[in-house]
Amino acid sequence: MTAPPDFLLIGHFTADLTPEGRIAGGTVSYAVRTAAAFGLRVAILTSSVVDEPLLAELTPYAEVISLPAEQTTTYENIYTPAGRVQYVRGVAAPITAADIPDSFKKARLVHFAPIAGELDPRIAFEFPDAWKLLTLQGWLRRWDQDGRVHFRRFDQPEAITAIGTVVFSEEDIVEAPDIEHEYAHLVDHLVVTRAERGGTYYQGGVPETYLTPQVALINQTGAGDVFASALLASLPSLNYDFRKALKVGAELASISVTRVGLASAPNAEEAAAAIKRACE
Repeated sequence: MTAPPDFLLIGHFTADLTPEGRIAGGTVSYAVRTAAAFGLRVAILTSSVVDEPLLAELTPYAEVISLPAEQTTTYENIYTPAGRVQYVRGVAAPITAADIPDSFKKARLVHFAPIAGELDPRIAFEFPDAWKLLTLQGWLRRWDQDGRVHFRRFDQPEAITAIGTVVFSEEDIVEAPDIEHEYAHLVDHLVVTRAERGGTYYQGGVPETYLTPQVALINQTGAGDVFASALLASLPSLNYDFRKALKVGAELASISVTRVGLASAPNAEEAAAAIKRACE
């Protein structure tokens, strides 16, 4: 990639353990397809073992730099009558500001996509001229000696403020619902997603509700990632009108839940149609 990327993703993609074997997952895997659907030049800064075969899921859509690690970040989800139990089975290398290539530093859209606490919070202070967005979930996780994932509170509000746009699900903060009120006053734009009920958008701490199209649910994995990356990726086409971008994100997330796996990310025709409808 000779020119700087339009859209930069920073975070670990994951290897998800399923009965069918290892598959690519995590925010990065869904977001890269989504951003590419908007015709943007996309780049990824991630980490994995050298010669990780799952990287092939990312490279058709972006320039990928993967920091070498002893493990690829790996998750296993076990479903029980009481709900999902999540385990971390491996974590790749941390990502710091020093790891950002010079060619990536001029990206105009930056999506911070931690999935296992891998981003040094000081990275939030990079990219002063970019529109920066954080999907928070990966900074809200810790795990015990067995690898079982538990909630933890992210305690560096200055990093949140420096990023400026934050997206998370109401499910991410079940154990600390006060985070919604706190973050609403820390950032310029906060979006709290509420699945088929739409969500709440806070601008300068003032809430308003947005709706999402109603569809038949097939699988909701990755819908939040599609929503957040579509919101960010659509901004240039919408003259940075955030409310219109919310409509784009909500529409494409609703399409994503009607499909399974990484194919739930939008294609170029769907992205263009969502942009058109948002402007009507």
